[in-house]
Order: sequence, then structure tokens, then C-alpha cells
Amino acid sequence: MNYVVDALKWIVDNILLINILLAILLVFFERRNPTITWLWLMILFFLPGIGFLIYLFLGQDLRKKKMFKIKEEEDAYFKDIVATQEKFIEKNEFNYNEPKVVEYEDIIQFHLMSNESIYTQDNDVELFFSGLDKFNSLLKSIENAKEYIHMEYYIIRSDTISTQIVKELTKKAKEGLEVKLIYDGMGGRTLPRGFFKELIKAGGEVACFFPPFSPYLSIRINYRNHRKICIIDGKVGYVGGFNIGDEYIGYSKKFGYWRDTHAKIRGSAVKGLQWRFLLDWRFASSTEIEVSEKYFPKILAQGETGIQIVSSGPDSKWTSIKDGYLKMIINARSKVYIQTPYFIPDDSILEALKIAGLSGVDVRVIIPSKPDHPFVYWASLSYIGELLQAGVKFYTYQGGFMHSKVIVMDNVVSSVGTANLDIRSFKLNFEVNAFIYDEKINREITEKIYEDLKNCREVTIEKYRKRSFIVKFKESVSRLLSPIL
Repeated sequence: MNYVVDALKWIVDNILLINILLAILLVFFERRNPTITWLWLMILFFLPGIGFLIYLFLGQDLRKKKMFKIKEEEDAYFKDIVATQEKFIEKNEFNYNEPKVVEYEDIIQFHLMSNESIYTQDNDVELFFSGLDKFNSLLKSIENAKEYIHMEYYIIRSDTISTQIVKELTKKAKEGLEVKLIYDGMGGRTLPRGFFKELIKAGGEVACFFPPFSPYLSIRINYRNHRKICIIDGKVGYVGGFNIGDEYIGYSKKFGYWRDTHAKIRGSAVKGLQWRFLLDWRFASSTEIEVSEKYFPKILAQGETGIQIVSSGPDSKWTSIKDGYLKMIINARSKVYIQTPYFIPDDSILEALKIAGLSGVDVRVIIPSKPDHPFVYWASLSYIGELLQAGVKFYTYQGGFMHSKVIVMDNVVSSVGTANLDIRSFKLNFEVNAFIYDEKINREITEKIYEDLKNCREVTIEKYRKRSFIVKFKESVSRLLSPIL
């Protein structure tokens, strides 16, 4: 016990030195965004000691670390396809099922170049806007699995729907199927010990991504695996905003109806989700997993929808999902509709939205009317004023809690996935989105957004200017902290 007391005494005695060294680290070695650097320097200066602890929780930068093991021969599979597609696009020889997609070919090329996201157009997409529909479909897919089930979720609760899903996974493991499950250490921190005991006993495998308070993670709460995907037999994939828990079916008294969006994909785009899972498993689990044809079976065409699976995270060279959003906003000619639970844009997204609004593009943003993270909520509201002046329309959803992470652009391009329109999703969390190139899917999402607007209140410039001093104060403080929220 004495060594703990001695260590604490040393930290207190040397707090000024620690602050100076940390400041030097921030300024000269991290090479962060200047705004974020200044924010951390202010925290360290005004809150010596406490600021150091806050930095341990929120501030460390993992982007320079090589986190995922990719064998050269395995990576070559996707690189060859990417190189071939790039050549066809450069020569204008790529044949698109959807003729209008060629107008947005630069978005496809961007994702090919920045993220090695293969474009596939033999897919069928089914969208879910309610948790009940999504979970019913997921349970049916699990029941119909023949070889393996790979599941990866940010949050898994220990409630009714979670128990039901784990029970079904256990059943399939007993039948001899390969079952692998990844959950995030912070998102699953409330899970009771032994929650996966029967699944593991049946032969299933469970891995925790960044367990809290582990030697590797220390006490960091950044860099969470925010992905929500499931792959069945390499032929069916799920990606979207629903975590696993009763609240996502609408059983929460606090939030009520949970409005979200999830996509079920059948077709070659599932390979992108499968590849993402294999990389995440290698990082989260001590059990090796070999890439084999088993995980990438030949699939008969299921439809004609074009899709790119795009991942991003602190390990990525480029902020591919954010930049994909940016491309959609910049390229928009008629409309950009956005649904996000957290709206904390960086400068590039903020300016792009202003330019789109001032250029006559119909820009609409739907955010929640109630907070689940107060600071994030108030920070979101702080950005509305300047965008309203640029012609961007804002709405607060009154029908429950808006958790959907969706962008639709013009009449062809859509994005459905796990990434919010905030700095945390852009730079700190591990995310994955499906960028979909299809008029039918775009129209389906757009019609659902129009339906949602009936349950919304528009935030007008007149209403916004009448905010109370307390509200403005909350917004100002929260916005100051927005780079680290």
C-alpha cells in the first residue's frame, strides 16, 4: 500500500513538471489539429492535476499505432480488385447497372483510392427503421445459418432481446457452427460476469474490443469500436445504427420509440463487412483466424444495387467516412438530407453545408429533441444558428429518440451505417458505413425522412434567436469542449 501512497505523493509534488512535459508532447509530437491542441493546453493550464487525469481518459492519440495485422498475401486479394476497378474507371470502361451512378463516379473512385472499398453491384438491400423489424430479421438469419455467424456490436445489454440473441447463438454453436462475437469494452461494461458462459461452453468464441482498464488501454475511454455488423455464411450482412438491447425496440421509458436505420445486405458487398470483421477479430481476440475461401464464398447475383463498404477509425490513413460525407455534400445538386443523433461537424463539413445551403441545395438536418449525452446535445444546438442563416433547415424529432445515421444526396447516393456526424465518429471511433448507389434505396430512405418530418418541429431562425441565457451558456460551454466530446 505504501508504494501507492508514494506514487500519488510523487505525482502531486511533480504536477507542474508533468503538465509541462505533457504540453511539450501535445505541441511538438502529437501534431494534432491546432484547435484541439489549444483546448488541451488550456485544460492543463487551468486544471493542473485534474487536467492530466482528463487527458489520460480522453486525450491520448492512437492514430500512429499499427493496430490490425494484415498479411501481404491476404491484402493482395482486395488490392488486385481495387487496382482493376480503378483502371476501368479511369478509362471510362466501367459498366454500371444504374446509368445515373456514372454522374457520381468520383465518390466511388474516392472510396476506392482512400479506403480500398470495392464497388459491387449485385446486391439486394432491405432497410429496417424499427428495432423490432431489425431484430426479427436478424434472429431469422441466425436461425437459417449453415456454416458460421460473425457478430460485432458496440453495445450489448443483459436484457430480454440480448439474452434471446445469445441463446440463439448458443444453439447454433451446439449444432457445430462457428460463432464469433465481438463487443466493445466500454459499450459492454455493464454486462454481468458469465453472461456469455453458455455460448463459450457450447463452442462459441467471444472477444472484448479494448477492455476497460486493461494494461494496453489504461483508463482511456476514447477509441471505441462503434461498429454494429453481423455476417452470416459470407452471404448475408447487417450494418447500421441499432445496438443490441431492449431500448432499441422502444422499451425505454426515457427515450420511448427508438428511430434508427439498419440495412440487410445480400450480395458481394458482404465481403467488405466480412473483411472488416476478420481484421477486428485479429485485434480483439487472442485466437488467430485465418482468411480462407470459406469466408468469401462465390455468390450468385442477388440484385442490382451498387454498394461500397467503407471503414474508418484512428488507425486509418484517411478519414474516409467523413470525407465521403463531405463529397456527398459538395457534389449535391438538388438535396442533402441528414439524420444524426449527434451533430458536431468539423470546419470542413460546416463550411460545405453552408455552401450547399447558399447554393440553393435543399439541405435538411434532423436531430433528437431530447439528449442522451447532455454536453453533446447542447454542442449540437450551438451549430444551428450559422447554418440557419445559410439556408440549412433544422428539425428536432418529437416521435421518440432519433438515432439514425443516414445521409441521402440527390436521387441516387445514400449512406447508412454507424458513423454519426460528429468529430468522435470522424476521428476517434471505429466505424463502418454502406455507401449505396441506387435510386430505389434513395427514394425509400427519402420517403421515410418525409414521414419523420411529420413528427418533427422545425427550428426557425426566429425561435433560435429567442433562446434563454441559460441555454446559450450551456451551448457555449459545450461547444468549447466539442473537439473532445
